[in-house]
Amino acid sequence: MPPTRPERGPGAPPGTGAPDEAVAPLMRGLAVLELLAGADGGPVSLSGLEKATGLARSTVDRIAATLARLGYVRLDGRDVVVAPRLLEPGNAYLASTGLPALLGPPANALADELDESVSLAVPDGDGVRFVHQATRRRAMSLSFRIGDLLPAERTAPGALFAADWEADDWEAWRTYRAADPDGSRFPSMPAGRDGHPEEDFRRRTETALREGWATDDQMIEPGLVALSVPVRRPDGRTACVLSVVSHTSRSTADGLREALLDRLRATASGMEKALARPRDERTGEHRVPEPLAGRAAASKQELGREFIESLARGLGVLTAFGAGAERLTLAEVAQATGLARATARRALITLTHLGYTETDGRHHWLTPRVLGLAHPALSRTTLARIARPHLARLSSSVKDSASLAVLSDDCVQYVARAATRRVMSVNITVGTRFPAFATSLGRVLLADLPHPVRNAFLDGADLRVLAPRTLTGTAELGAEIDRVGEQGYALVDEELEAGLRSIAVPVRDRTGAAVAALNVAMHSSSRTRRQCLDEVLPPLRSTASAIEEELRIAARFLEIAVM
Repeated sequence: MPPTRPERGPGAPPGTGAPDEAVAPLMRGLAVLELLAGADGGPVSLSGLEKATGLARSTVDRIAATLARLGYVRLDGRDVVVAPRLLEPGNAYLASTGLPALLGPPANALADELDESVSLAVPDGDGVRFVHQATRRRAMSLSFRIGDLLPAERTAPGALFAADWEADDWEAWRTYRAADPDGSRFPSMPAGRDGHPEEDFRRRTETALREGWATDDQMIEPGLVALSVPVRRPDGRTACVLSVVSHTSRSTADGLREALLDRLRATASGMEKALARPRDERTGEHRVPEPLAGRAAASKQELGREFIESLARGLGVLTAFGAGAERLTLAEVAQATGLARATARRALITLTHLGYTETDGRHHWLTPRVLGLAHPALSRTTLARIARPHLARLSSSVKDSASLAVLSDDCVQYVARAATRRVMSVNITVGTRFPAFATSLGRVLLADLPHPVRNAFLDGADLRVLAPRTLTGTAELGAEIDRVGEQGYALVDEELEAGLRSIAVPVRDRTGAAVAALNVAMHSSSRTRRQCLDEVLPPLRSTASAIEEELRIAARFLEIAVM
């Protein structure tokens, strides 16, 4: 049996032609998430969601409460904002395909060699989605966001994918195009399609089929040029398309083809050999999804009727595919999620109807559409952005200022901050730099460095007296930093400034390295050292863990900058 095709294209109303067994709350919840994704990561009011979806306000409120309980959104007053945890379904798709983990390193190496941006794209219906980016940092930056959806007829990868289309694929493309002549369902694209008629697309598709390459000569937008080649699976199907992207100030489309086609093809050939290896021999991360049923039941018990359990279960099905298997049977989905087979089956029927999964009758797999739920909106998120809401909650809880900082040369630099509203408070702004050796933030980060690096740092630092209790001896500081490493926190008392006391803990990335430090600072008269340990350290550590969890999810397939 051939794979099922989604019964609606992007932008169609969620109730269109729904099967009798479809889960209505799941459809409504995904409609809300699609609207939030369309806001490009910005806040959307609850009343705006009510108006856009046509749902009752009470239903919108329950959906928002459920998504917030799952950590997929944050509620800020009457606004809803997508949170990094919403990347989980898209991460599951990327993990299930294995493409970024397997083909990302050679794509990165090619970008370094050519000093040009390189991307990997996959087909999504009549569109193209990007699953990996290796960008060059220039004033004129050329890159697409992971998960961005572009129309096939305006891209080089689209012509290569269309080379494999059959008659019903072309008919579906014409139908979608006629229903959306301005391309409104492609929000990352400049509007308008008049310059790209079907005849032109078919001609470029025929060339791609005959030559095995395609170019984009400023079809997406003026100045952008690209050269693309297919990367095929052992059965001959196109797994993805490898592209090099440049600007007309550096090259023309023909110039890219003449200079780089052989090199691009050689890289694609190496990628195809990697795809031919058995899956269990490939590199990449494998994980076992957290069973959903118990977590959803606990949330239901806590929130009562405000928690929509069927929505949580359906979203949990999407994450069941992230454990290294591209295709799962119904029984495997039920086992991975902890759901009853009948419940998992209804969720899969709904997700297939909406275009998030496909099936051949026995196996089910995710489609690239899952990426659209969060990756375009969050693909350029930063550590500072992840941390800010957590800092605000911490500051509100302990009634003192909370900050996030990173090492910068011999200083710590503040990258995010939540200030408390008190008559006497610590007044520091984002961007402020202080000598690392005399701060709790700096000592936590220094404690994570290898001893030779740390010792060289102390030997070269200006260890001057800054306050009454500043430690300035290299041996004394080294011993104190060792204690910080052993106990997992730093408590610094009037060493940076008289009357200033602070306590800090590390924030670690997926590898366990301390990439930042989190602290609470206060006047020394507001709490004793003992009170800092008893009252501040536990919520400080809990906040660090929450930031680390979201950073772990966000950084799984995205490059997360500090700020």
